[in-house]
Amino acid sequence: MKQIAQYQDGRLELQEVPRPVPPPGGVLVRTTHSVISIGTEKMKVEQAKMNLLQKAKARPDQVRKVIDTARNIGWKSAYEKVRNRLSSPTPLGYSAAGIVEAVDEGNSRFSVGDRVACGGAECAFHAEYIAVPDMLVARVPEQVPMWQAAYTTLLSIAMQAVRQTEPRLGDRVLVMGQGLVGLLVTGLLKANGARVMAVDLDELRREQSSAMGAERVVISSSQDLQNEVREWTEGHGVDAAVVCVGTDSNAPIEQCADALRDRGRLVDVGITKIELPWRIFANKEIDVRFSRSYGPGRYDPSYEWGGADYPIGYVRWTEQRNFQACLHLLGTGELNLGAITTRRVKFDDALPVYEALGDGSSSDVGVVMEYGEPDDATVHPAPKPSAEPICIPSAKRLAKPVEQLDVIGAGNFARTMLLPSLRGMIPLGTIVNNTALSANHVRDKFGFAEAATDPEVTLGQAGNGAVLIGTRNHLHAPMVMAALKSGRHVFVEKPLCLSRAELTEIDATIEEHPQSVQVGFNRRFAPASAKLKRRLDLVPGPKSASYRVFAGQLDAGHWYANQAESGGRVISEVCHFLDYFCFLFGSRPVRVTAQTTWPAGGALPLPDSVTAQVEFADGSSGQLIYSAEGDTTYPKEQCTVYGSGIVADITNFQSLTIHQRNSHKRFKYGSKGHAEQMVAWLAFLQGTADHPLPYAEARQSMRLTFAVLESIREARSVEI
Repeated sequence: MKQIAQYQDGRLELQEVPRPVPPPGGVLVRTTHSVISIGTEKMKVEQAKMNLLQKAKARPDQVRKVIDTARNIGWKSAYEKVRNRLSSPTPLGYSAAGIVEAVDEGNSRFSVGDRVACGGAECAFHAEYIAVPDMLVARVPEQVPMWQAAYTTLLSIAMQAVRQTEPRLGDRVLVMGQGLVGLLVTGLLKANGARVMAVDLDELRREQSSAMGAERVVISSSQDLQNEVREWTEGHGVDAAVVCVGTDSNAPIEQCADALRDRGRLVDVGITKIELPWRIFANKEIDVRFSRSYGPGRYDPSYEWGGADYPIGYVRWTEQRNFQACLHLLGTGELNLGAITTRRVKFDDALPVYEALGDGSSSDVGVVMEYGEPDDATVHPAPKPSAEPICIPSAKRLAKPVEQLDVIGAGNFARTMLLPSLRGMIPLGTIVNNTALSANHVRDKFGFAEAATDPEVTLGQAGNGAVLIGTRNHLHAPMVMAALKSGRHVFVEKPLCLSRAELTEIDATIEEHPQSVQVGFNRRFAPASAKLKRRLDLVPGPKSASYRVFAGQLDAGHWYANQAESGGRVISEVCHFLDYFCFLFGSRPVRVTAQTTWPAGGALPLPDSVTAQVEFADGSSGQLIYSAEGDTTYPKEQCTVYGSGIVADITNFQSLTIHQRNSHKRFKYGSKGHAEQMVAWLAFLQGTADHPLPYAEARQSMRLTFAVLESIREARSVEI
């Protein structure tokens, strides 16, 4: 793997080094992004280029250590020790994000494939792989992009400074210095309800400070800071000042002291000279505090490397919990990291960025490094999700109702389960069926204007309309695409398509012709489902569900046994129940492990008895047993859901029993959701409601279905 190495003679190299292994109780992470800490790393680069005398002046603490060493082991040995130190490379970086590649057996919090943020100057290096202890890792929420998650450690430094400041709602806080950490402090104070005055020497920071929420920005090189403070605070002074600068001058400390009100608070974050003028600090009784890195636990080996967490009752905000709080805040979208990210570069192109830092030509604030696939990706492959469509059609209600509905496929299912709910509720155009006699019968029974046997004629008609597709499965995808190209909204019975290739084609079509598509996943519309979903949405935390389906043996002569027409039972039927998990949990499926439980072969060479375990992004899990083997006296469908303080059972969608608060209630129903789905779609077509099942959700369920088949074929877990 590659890693950035810095030498004390000023050299920077991108070196090939051995890949690390997870530390005890920790994880190995394949880095996807890391952030250059401009202030800290610029200082390291500049110091590395200094001669010995300059280094001694910059780090008198290290000089004292050398003198102490010489007293103990002699000057010659001390010299050799220093020379060896100066010739040895050191790593750079301490704020990164990536994918868990391996987990030590002593770790129980993370799994391979987890998206995580990592911190620590001792481990979260600018490298393709990093080995990080448990307490310096936090799981990244689904909605947070990885490039933003890479800011977590830097953001935690700012968060600890804000915690030390203890701002109250409406407090006026001066933030001295608008480098990367100062800008993050500004954003966090704003999110905390404080009013912020941002101060910097560089005019370029004005726009960035404003974007992070500063109420007022003062460029002290051209504005009078004290007059600005006096006018902004009605002469009282600011409630607190946070020092985020690194300088040999005491001027920032004195300026902050002048700006503070009586008994105000000064918090130092930056590595800066601090001399406290007695008169002003004593007269105002200024409370001086320091903010140490990411929070409690930092520099404590028993915490960071030993995994000994501090009890929350005694230490509310440790560095690990600060990581989690920062990631949650990023998930809300309250911090505009895009405004302060001045550059995103490939990891292989990082050295010129450091050269610009070292020679002073850089004006960067936030630099994100992006890592490509490692050279040995075939040994440790990263998940490669299929391409997402750029444009997914809106699920919002229509501006005007559709003019008519055409239906293709007039089989018994459409006649009994779908059309009765539409009759008389919307203008019905053409009914298309292979059999002319059936087409005429359905036209007369339900009030269609015309009957036809050629679907291409109907699909080719453009206009403000909708198409319901109830044909056999192999025709679904081409008909959906044809209807979209004619500019019409689509309802198609499940499944949406028979392959990933067809799904990709539909993606491309819907991107170019952004009409709505709804798939006939009716179980989520059943009255029992609606009741259960309302209850589950009030229950915190992840859930688990067990769905048992006794499907019965499939006749080898049934059209479902013809894979070319149906796609097989997994695609035709199992997709229903996988979609139901997505509906119940309201989360994204991330991994599935599946197998057949009855050998496929002989007269029926397709899997018709399947089990699958599905993991979801929020920690929920679904276990599906779909079996052709069993006894006909057993219910066809049973689903049990477990959550915090609740257990619920659905049987054939005719009964729902909810166990909660030490009691249980049973509800009776008579529908699996077909009629309810039609009514919901009709409301959308009439412009009175949002789309009840957006394409993105149905698409997700189909991708999960294809992953189940892949898991069966390859006998392994499949990332989604």
